[in-house]
Amino acid sequence: MPFGTTATYGEVAKRLGRPGAARAVGHANALNPISLIVPCHRIIGSNGKLVGYGGGLGTVTKRALLELEARYREPDPDRFF
Repeated sequence: MPFGTTATYGEVAKRLGRPGAARAVGHANALNPISLIVPCHRIIGSNGKLVGYGGGLGTVTKRALLELEARYREPDPDRFF
């Protein structure tokens, strides 16, 4: 996923061609040993909440990484909000 964006576990599963595999995406994220290189902090719960991040302090770290990316991402000309 591009810098500064998020997707749900279900959306990632759909992109992989496995729409029912949201839990498998979560499990794969949990096993990610290089989370800053393979940015699993960009995956959020279907309700929009910051869930399932084990990098240090969990949601505090996830929120900080997402806020940092939001400050420095390129504007998307196709985005209306």
